Amino acid sequence: MSGVRAAQRTDGPGQEAPASVRAVVGLLVLFELTSGFLQTGLVPLLPSLGDHHHVGDSALNWVTSVQLLAGAVLVPVFGRLGDLHGHRRMLRIALACVAAGSLLVALAPNYPALLAGRVLQGALVALLPLEIALVSDRLPTDLARSAIARLVGALTLGSLLGAVVMGALAKSVGDIRVALLVPAVLAALCVPVSFLFIPESVPKTSGRPDWPGAVLLGVALVCLLAGVSRMEEDGGLSVGVLLPVAGALAVGAVWARHELRSDDPLVDLRAMRGRRVAPFYLTSFLFGVMYFGSQTPNSTFLAADPDTDGYGFALSALHIALVSLPATLAALATSGATAVIARRLGYRRTLMAAFTLMTVGFTSLACFHSAVWQIVAALVVSGTGVGAALGAMPTVIVEATDPARTGVASALYNNVKTVGGAVTGGAVAALLSGFTTRASGSPDEGGYVMVWALCALAGVAAVAGVAVARRTEDG
Repeated sequence: MSGVRAAQRTDGPGQEAPASVRAVVGLLVLFELTSGFLQTGLVPLLPSLGDHHHVGDSALNWVTSVQLLAGAVLVPVFGRLGDLHGHRRMLRIALACVAAGSLLVALAPNYPALLAGRVLQGALVALLPLEIALVSDRLPTDLARSAIARLVGALTLGSLLGAVVMGALAKSVGDIRVALLVPAVLAALCVPVSFLFIPESVPKTSGRPDWPGAVLLGVALVCLLAGVSRMEEDGGLSVGVLLPVAGALAVGAVWARHELRSDDPLVDLRAMRGRRVAPFYLTSFLFGVMYFGSQTPNSTFLAADPDTDGYGFALSALHIALVSLPATLAALATSGATAVIARRLGYRRTLMAAFTLMTVGFTSLACFHSAVWQIVAALVVSGTGVGAALGAMPTVIVEATDPARTGVASALYNNVKTVGGAVTGGAVAALLSGFTTRASGSPDEGGYVMVWALCALAGVAAVAGVAVARRTEDG
């Protein structure tokens, strides 16, 4: 493949990639389709999953949070190992972890086993950064941008298919375990496919993995989420909440000091400094707050019974997926068109427009949610912004980074976004548990309004973050 690589690097902008490279990108697209299927396929099933394992709405947020927590640690580890030893190798390992986790989720005998499976599925969020690093290594800038847009579009399309197919499947088979075996089989099939045709990237750096940094990061995140989870139990800022949060801050400070002093840091914090790139990492965190923080609440709100809870529409998994379908289609359209939109507006303005749309969508949800059409309309607006942000963010960050650390840079973007989602998932669980109805013990409608308002505020902050970023050459 060295000859292919050389050919790619000598191609001029706008020329077609070699056929073998297009085939490789096609395989990566397949992995992203599967990744999107897995990431959203579980969302419409969450209410049924809660019934199966006898857990409530607030506890269901942890099904999302533990996967994001694991991803927050695994993403930079996989990215760094990919930079050192090859991104294809780490892509295969990540796919194997996802396959094992998906099987465990499907066959979990209890709630703790379900969470263990979700931890293994945390490797899902490492797939796209590894693929982006492979594409960046093999293609010139213009073609790499197009390939990244295709990968993000495939992720969005997979998300669309996952929600709809899993919703319909759960309704037709009537057994949630049988339904969950479908994505498990898809994930398992991707493992042998990853051994076909895909070339290894050429390492551009040397060093060794920062295992102490990975451990410190994991401990800090566990402490943080432990404190957030106690908010759900204690109903406020108790000692049980403040002590783990204080521990998280202390360990986080030690971790940051270690990373800044390390010759081979897990997370290159120095690369995050400066107005050219730092604001985009901040917006990545806020994007995670909006993107992940609203998934579970949206599903449980739609599934709530208005006769017992006073809100909701008592929708089945299939109907929840159908309600989300127009928004996913909008996200698919804008993610696929990101490169075209950015050529006209510039990536900076594209991101500002994307976060503005998300802000409007969540504000509309907080104010108007008494009819299904109102929720659909609000989700379409926010979904349009989500697609554009998904397409633009990785390109902006990777192009602002040293080529020797593209794997870490794209992984760090996903990592920061994942941390935002993980923290928000715990906060949402605590928030919903703080607003409970006396009749059923379910979250009160006001809790959902607060969640959507929180996402809208994150959108406003994200627009401001992009606005203060130093302009790059392409805007």
